[in-house]
Amino acid sequence: MQITRRLEFDAGHRIPDHTSQCRHLHGHRYVLEVSLSGEVISRPGDPANGMVMDFGDIKEIAKQHVVDRWDHAFLAFRDDRPVVDLLAAIPGHKTVLLDCVPTVENLALEAFRILDPLYVDAYGNHLSLARIRLYETPNCWADVDRRSIPL
Repeated sequence: MQITRRLEFDAGHRIPDHTSQCRHLHGHRYVLEVSLSGEVISRPGDPANGMVMDFGDIKEIAKQHVVDRWDHAFLAFRDDRPVVDLLAAIPGHKTVLLDCVPTVENLALEAFRILDPLYVDAYGNHLSLARIRLYETPNCWADVDRRSIPL
């Protein structure tokens, strides 16, 4: 069985080597979908009975470790010195420095790497993170699927 929880956040970025508009500072309303796989829990009297995982628990983990950190932040490539220096000059600016260019592909991969060890088989139902889907716009997104990437 696979279940999915959707969360949204706003963040800025730029793609420094891009030859079009994305080389400029800009932002997006990102949508993060966290998909988990596991068996449906069958334990009468257990609050998780009939679930793979409580959707509230899925949200709490993703929100704490990805969404709250990235929401209303500027996601900057650590080696993009002009932007990093500019943002450092703004007192209290929320900047997240990344070891990769903040394309939707790299951000989805980073979210998968952050969240993967957090959705553990605590329920005894073979729970695991199956997929991260990150929308940069309603028409553009990246999928990171456990079966298709080396971790």
